[in-house]
Amino acid sequence: MYSAEDIKELVEKSLKGIQYPDGSSDLYAPVAYSLSIGGKRIRPILSLLSCNLFTDRITDKCILPATGLEIFHCFTLVHDDIMDKADMRRNQPSIHKKWNVNTAILSGDAMCMEAYKLLCYAETAKIAEILHSFNKAGLNVCEGQQYDMNYENKTTVTEEDYLRMIELKTAALISVSTKIGAIMGGASSADVDRLAKLGLNLGLAFQIQDDIMDSYSDSKKTGKNSGLDIANNKKTYLLTSAIRLARGEQKKQLVSLLNNKDIPFKEKYAGMKEIYDDLKVKDLAEAKVKEYFSTVESELKAVDVKQERKYYFNEFIDKLFGRHK
Repeated sequence: MYSAEDIKELVEKSLKGIQYPDGSSDLYAPVAYSLSIGGKRIRPILSLLSCNLFTDRITDKCILPATGLEIFHCFTLVHDDIMDKADMRRNQPSIHKKWNVNTAILSGDAMCMEAYKLLCYAETAKIAEILHSFNKAGLNVCEGQQYDMNYENKTTVTEEDYLRMIELKTAALISVSTKIGAIMGGASSADVDRLAKLGLNLGLAFQIQDDIMDSYSDSKKTGKNSGLDIANNKKTYLLTSAIRLARGEQKKQLVSLLNNKDIPFKEKYAGMKEIYDDLKVKDLAEAKVKEYFSTVESELKAVDVKQERKYYFNEFIDKLFGRHK
């Protein structure tokens, strides 16, 4: 059995072992930089923890595809940072700031291709199912990002719209990570489906938790500029809840803050935070996280393996959501 710490070491070793072609440093230096500046490695850890539920044979046929999932995630962040005009990632300059936008786009594309290459190291009999699942998730991520951009220019976005968007943009990749891990581990079709559902709910909870952190956490702890969601009119669970609950003058103030493109960031941030606090939308968001987390626990409980094999999986998700036992 492997702990999350054991698995992270395997993933970090795998990332460091990637060989880049000679003579193409302009393309691959940003790739190496992106993969070297840290990260929780949540997706490959979840994938290999899912695999380890069903087998103790964690070889390169599992580690390399899981590494590919992390590289694909990093690729999406490179392009997201360009679209969001985010200058920092993990307390370091974003690739488009350290180099330039064109280099970031092209290096991101190279990361996407590297991810596919690594996924193909899975057992031959499982590659078709893995790639089919991954392709679907990758397209979902793109659809979710398009919704995200579309919603920036809309004042009213419903909670249902928002949840569908993050299901595609964030949860789909986490869901396919747990699903691919189960496939690599030789799980039954029923358990593959359970791990996919677990990952989906985990992804939804994780994104809403990230929404909370963007508005309420110190940027030094998160590695990102705080308040970027507010600055860019990103639709979050906090904002969609505020839109639904605000009335009268407070509603007018909220709409004004969203529509006023000339308002200084600090003033907009303070105004939105005041509305959030008055409406207690942080409490609502935290309750939603708990709701999804409850489903995660139920799905893991239903997985048809001995309870002791679930220990490290349970430990990891508890730590991920600050539920130290």
